[in-house]
Amino acid sequence: MSATNVLEVPQDVLDSARLTVSALKVEIAVYLYEQGRLSIGKARELAEMSLWEFRQLLASRRISPHYDEADLSEDIATLRELGRL
Repeated sequence: MSATNVLEVPQDVLDSARLTVSALKVEIAVYLYEQGRLSIGKARELAEMSLWEFRQLLASRRISPHYDEADLSEDIATLRELGRL
């Protein structure tokens, strides 16, 4: 079990931004993913969304998935280990 921290956000700030707590969590998750600070798995966890829902949200905002040559090499190595390539 991992530890949790509490972030206090004044209600008037949420009201001014026209956000609920859950919507704020989604916005933070999207921002941190876009900046490369969170993986898609951790970002979708923070947003409390399924991977499919989070990917759909990213696509609707035209945020490209983070997948580079290192990821491709790692996937190829995994497939080789599994005997699928």
